[in-house]
Amino acid sequence: MRVFTTSFSKAAGWSEAPPTVDPARSLTLCFGASAFYEDPEPIRDLTVAVGGAVVGCSTAGEIRGNEIFDDTLSVAVIEFATTRVVTESTPISAEGSQDSGARLGALLAADDLKAIFVLSNGLDVNGSDLVQGFADTVPPAVVVTGGLAGDGARFERTWVLVDGKPVSGFATAVGLYGGAVRVGHGSKGGWDKFGPERTVTRSRRNVLFELDGRPVLGLYKEYLGDLAAELPASGLLFPLALRAPGDDSTVVRTILGVDEKAQSLIFAGDVPQGHRAQLMQANFDRLVNGAEDAATSALAGQDGDASLSIAISCVGRRLVLGERAEDELEATLHVLRPGTPQVGFYSYGEISPYAGGSCALHNQTMTLTTIGETQ
Repeated sequence: MRVFTTSFSKAAGWSEAPPTVDPARSLTLCFGASAFYEDPEPIRDLTVAVGGAVVGCSTAGEIRGNEIFDDTLSVAVIEFATTRVVTESTPISAEGSQDSGARLGALLAADDLKAIFVLSNGLDVNGSDLVQGFADTVPPAVVVTGGLAGDGARFERTWVLVDGKPVSGFATAVGLYGGAVRVGHGSKGGWDKFGPERTVTRSRRNVLFELDGRPVLGLYKEYLGDLAAELPASGLLFPLALRAPGDDSTVVRTILGVDEKAQSLIFAGDVPQGHRAQLMQANFDRLVNGAEDAATSALAGQDGDASLSIAISCVGRRLVLGERAEDELEATLHVLRPGTPQVGFYSYGEISPYAGGSCALHNQTMTLTTIGETQ
């Protein structure tokens, strides 16, 4: 397995020309600013240069090594020795997310399927349903990871690559096949809960209307104060921890949209009625430590060294950490083998299995997917 990384900016062009690879055994990952939707020529040039499967999405910041960039393309070109690569795409919407996931899973299903990496439109999507669709159609042993595309803190438009072109309203998934590929994964948070735990008294899928019988939008605005005018972006500073009654394990949900008329909040994944909910706030040191823990978990899933790390971190973490955001990237590379190439992006949602469990949508986490190949 051979990995090559490069980048593009409008000011400097390509840092290095993409290599020549065997299209039948290659996978190219391309993460870039939402503005490339209007100016896709660099992506088109990349697609022509490398051939084979090219997948990617828009971001809330591009990750390359231990650095974060804006208005660039961050690219990794992978040439496998024996692993087979298949890509599929399908339209997606919030109401049809489960069907989209099931369709992709069914298209990729095969006896030797080992892992799926999925990138989805980051708006008008229910990430929980998308993940459930994969669970409905592929065996639990297949590792499913990925993320929801971003658009900075604007929440206006996201894209994924379909046939090498940036388009909105789609999800794309990559299947990796054969006994040689090794995929590790890890997803950790680091936020602190605060305030009273409340009951979700009215919700519909990923739309939350009431907590303890009170309109949730008004409750959030009380906590946000002057920041309420900046919703939904400011809601990223206060994600929601959810747990089922009688279950101590939690998932985190982040806000994708606001409905002033209905006084509701639209989240990236389901907020089930009857669940317990509690607001969360940042703990800087724990966020960075969480990134390190994610890398430790991802490396534990590798038989041998990882050849590539794909880092997907929530935009809320970047906003909270500010100038310290690159600390979490340094923390991941501190755990991985020195010199491990790392690309990725800041997202509107992260997809990864729980440690030792089933796959789920996460928010406000650092999620790593590590890929290697045995000889």
